[in-house]
Amino acid sequence: MRIDKFLKVSRILKRRSVANDACSGGRVSVNGKDVKPSYSLKVGDEVEIRFGEGSLKFRVLVLKETVKKEEATSLYEIIN
Repeated sequence: MRIDKFLKVSRILKRRSVANDACSGGRVSVNGKDVKPSYSLKVGDEVEIRFGEGSLKFRVLVLKETVKKEEATSLYEIIN
């Protein structure tokens, strides 16, 4: 699954266009490497999103095309 689509489906970012801009702007890295919006995400990848003064780091647990709002957080786990 594409990273920009995962960020939208998991509701980490609100819209796919925002996820696309974040990836294109060099604010998203997977396993320590900056990625483009078309990067193919795999289960177990560690993703970091940098924004403003902080960042969010999480590990991908499940890849699904669609999920209900309540199940979105089951797709990843936050790591420090």
